[in-house]
Amino acid sequence: MIEVINETNETKYVDEITEVLYKGLDIMKVENAYMSVVIVDNKKIHEINKTYRNVDRPTDVISFAFEDNEGITPNNMRILGEIYLSVEKAKEQAKEFGHSEKREICYLSIHGLLHLLGYNHEEDEEKKVMRSLEEKILNECSIARE
Repeated sequence: MIEVINETNETKYVDEITEVLYKGLDIMKVENAYMSVVIVDNKKIHEINKTYRNVDRPTDVISFAFEDNEGITPNNMRILGEIYLSVEKAKEQAKEFGHSEKREICYLSIHGLLHLLGYNHEEDEEKKVMRSLEEKILNECSIARE
């Protein structure tokens, strides 16, 4: 189950976020899972970034994974965690990277999901794996680079 909590006036991409995340869960073979996505603005994600990562600037997406204790599944449901996504930052980056807002928002959603599933991009090899999965999921949703 995916719950989208929208703390902004932006409602345009809620369906796309939900669709791409369900596809991502399907491709990653994750069943019986719950996660939430909180859509925020730059001010809110800046506060979160500063508080939890000690980085004093807005960012695009932050994931908080809840599955540190494997084997604990209330009602046989995996509780993956929360993704905070700044639609404002995503729109800025879409312009900067020269692709659609939809693609950037969907990319960031999948990026956040993969972090919830334990993927990282600190090392080059990890980054290659993560980028490959992101592109595979986006391609399955017909969201290509433009």
